[in-house]
Amino acid sequence: MSIVSSGKLIIVAGPSGTGKTTIVRHLLGVFPRLAFSISACSRPMRPNEREGEDYYFLTQEQFKEKISKGDFIEWEEVYPGSFYGTLRSEVERLWKAGRHVIFDIDVKGALNLKKHFPEQSITIFIQPPSVETLMQRLKDRNTESPGILEQRIGKANLELSFAPQFDKMVYNIELDKAFKESVDIVSNFLGDK
Repeated sequence: MSIVSSGKLIIVAGPSGTGKTTIVRHLLGVFPRLAFSISACSRPMRPNEREGEDYYFLTQEQFKEKISKGDFIEWEEVYPGSFYGTLRSEVERLWKAGRHVIFDIDVKGALNLKKHFPEQSITIFIQPPSVETLMQRLKDRNTESPGILEQRIGKANLELSFAPQFDKMVYNIELDKAFKESVDIVSNFLGDK
């Protein structure tokens, strides 16, 4: 089942720790017609997160039930037992409100969304200055256990290999420069602010 709308999709992805969430928040502040697509996930809520604002937090069983019902446009088991996905109802809700939708999602999810909406979407890969910088950023966040941190660092190397499949790439070496590049890309894609 496909969704039809004149709305556009801005799909921002990259490994954990590249600054994609910071860049997405900046873009939301610049473009009033953009609305954030809240992903669903099966991982536990972090202390600074809120249900329905950061994610829709589901149990693994609830997530798998929604998969079987076809409620997701795309979904991925990002880490063993840790599912993330885009609910069809979320995109429909935002498009019905007359908004363009911006995503902050994992690399494979981004490419899957692009397959569903090739003409209506643009994919932007946020590239870290180096793998070493990325590892330090993840450690400095201090939000994951050592085991999860190791998983994220391992996954980052794989995700970096997908960068050439994205429409645009932004190197987040200096945040202000990354903001400007991202704004220029989105402005050109939307044709307005």
